[in-house]
This record gives sequence, structure tokens and C-alpha cells, in this order.
Amino acid sequence: MLSMGIVAVEWYPGIKAEWQGTGLVSLPLSVLDLFCFRMMPPQFGSAPDYQQKIKQVFAEVGKVVVGQHYMINRLLIGLFTGGHILLEGVPGLAKTLTVSTLSKVLHLHFQRVQFTPDLLPSDLVGTMIYNQGQSVFEVKKGPIFSNLVLADEINRSPAKVQSALLEAMQEKQVTIGETTYPLDLPFLVLATQNPVEQEGTYPLPEAQVDRFMMKVYVDYLKKADELEVMRRMANMSYVGEVNPVLTKEDIFGIRQQINQVQISETLEKYIIELVFATRKPAEYDLPEFQQYVQFGVSPRASIALHRAAKAVAYLDERDYVLPEDIKEVATDVLNHRILLNYEAEADGIRTQDMIEAILRKVPIS
Repeated sequence: MLSMGIVAVEWYPGIKAEWQGTGLVSLPLSVLDLFCFRMMPPQFGSAPDYQQKIKQVFAEVGKVVVGQHYMINRLLIGLFTGGHILLEGVPGLAKTLTVSTLSKVLHLHFQRVQFTPDLLPSDLVGTMIYNQGQSVFEVKKGPIFSNLVLADEINRSPAKVQSALLEAMQEKQVTIGETTYPLDLPFLVLATQNPVEQEGTYPLPEAQVDRFMMKVYVDYLKKADELEVMRRMANMSYVGEVNPVLTKEDIFGIRQQINQVQISETLEKYIIELVFATRKPAEYDLPEFQQYVQFGVSPRASIALHRAAKAVAYLDERDYVLPEDIKEVATDVLNHRILLNYEAEADGIRTQDMIEAILRKVPIS
């Protein structure tokens, strides 16, 4: 076979070549069938097993949650890349149900915390309790010591409670008294907030919002999906049961494979250009947004875009990133990090409008 001296090579869809010792020569698809040896892109060693399990996760969650494939996809991206997710949507869109159902499909410890105006930081992270029998102070750990923490309606609590999440989300550790306790990995905060009611709510501090990898807007269901929800939930004997699929070892294995997904230097520079365009839009032929931007995105956005794009490629069963992967997650990664001024609010300018314009204007060099 090798004595023929000709090998067909295929690295990406639509790019085929023949190595003849002097260089690469393009070949039509019909000619490729003449070669007895064809090199294909390197594939993940145990990827088929993990890919099959990921499909099972969608199927299991689908037993309970109807039509929220987009939200489930974003939650899995956060889980597989170690990024926290903020879900925003009107009541009744199954945000809490989706997170709690996903936790049952995973072999992970799950805790749900309902944020209320009277919640204290110690209710979340824990506190020191005096043991009268032994005359010593003991540590009572809070619900933050879990793998998955659902912060339900996070904007219902004041800033002092929200800030209690900061160290845990960023450093993966919690300090109680004079002792710092590491959190069990993987650790993920999945928060929900309701944009409808503004009375009795506390907007999240910019420093905390930036720690969420993505802010996902959850929209209404399609007619067919809502019809299915109505029929399913109208049955008062319905019980949605799901089976565990992924373990901790599976999650860490998937993270290793996502690490191996290739992204070209051109696309890495494209991510940087997108990030800088949010800070100085006038330099990217977007002068109409310059007056509205108070602060652009932070360097965390670059990291989040890089990781999320790799995860999208992996979920599509590819080991390389395409420009479409970056564009697919750009809105979710950037929308909560761009801080617009009051003039933008008065003129009806949204961060989504700015992101869409940036994606249209910024070229891939």
C-alpha cells in the first residue's frame, strides 16, 4: 500500500489533498475513491461512549422537560467547562424544573436554595455553632457544599448574600471563621432570576454577574411543545422519573476531551477582536454604539468564549472549532458583561443589538 507513494488526506470537510512529495494537490471527490489508504482527522479515543451518554442525558431530561433543548445545551456546556450559568426568563418556563431534573441525571450532590429578602450569608455557606455538651464551636456547613447548587431567584436577596457566592464561584472554596474549606469538584452554580417583577428585587452586582460564564435568556415554548406540556401536566397521575447517566469520572473525562479540541490561531485572534469591539466599537466601524458603552467585557469573556466554542464543537462531535461555534455562544457569553449607560436605555439600545452588529462587522482575518 505504501509503495504506491500516494496517500489521500482529509483534515476538514471539503478540504482534500494528495501528498506527492513535492506538495499538496487538490483532488475532486470522485478521485478519492481510487486511493486504498485515506487519512482522516484524529478522533477521540473513547468519544463514542461519551457522546452516546450525552445523547442519553438529553433523552432522560426530555422525559420531564419539553422543548427546552437550547437551555439544556447551555447547562451542559457550563457543566463540561466548569462555568456557572445564569438563567433569566418569565415564570413558568421550567427553569427550576430543568436544573433539578438535570441533577437527577447526574451522579452529583444537588442542593436548591430559595433566595429571599431575609436570607443570610450564613444560611448559604454555613456558620460556627456552639456545642454545649463539649464546650466547643463546631462548623455547620451550608448548602453551598454541593456539586450542583441551584440559586433560585437569586435577585430576591440583597447584595451581602449574593456576594457570599463570590469566593465559592471563583475560588472553589469557602471560608467559615478562620478556616477555609475546599469545595467538592465539579462545582457549579446554576442561578435563575425573574425579569418581570422589579419590586423587592436586588440587581446582581457587576462583579458577580461577570463570574457567570453565560447568561441564557429562556423564551416561551413553541405551540406544539406547549400543547405537549399541557397534556402531560394535566394528567394528575403523571410522575416524571429519570435515570442517572453521567458520573463524576465521566464529566472529568469529557472535560479532558474538550481540552483536546483544536482551535486555530486565526479563530483565537477573532475572539480577541470580538472582545475588543465591545470596548471600543468606534474602532470597528461601529461609531453609533460608542456613546452608549460604559464598560466593555472583561478578560473573562475571552476565556469563556474559547471554552464554550470548544464545547459546542465537541457536542457536535467535532475535534476542531468553526467560526460558527464562536458566533453561536457569543450572545450568551457577552450579553451580561457589556454595561451600557442610561442614554442607551433611553434610546432603546440593547446589548443584543450591539452584539449582533459586532458579529456582522468584525471580520475573520
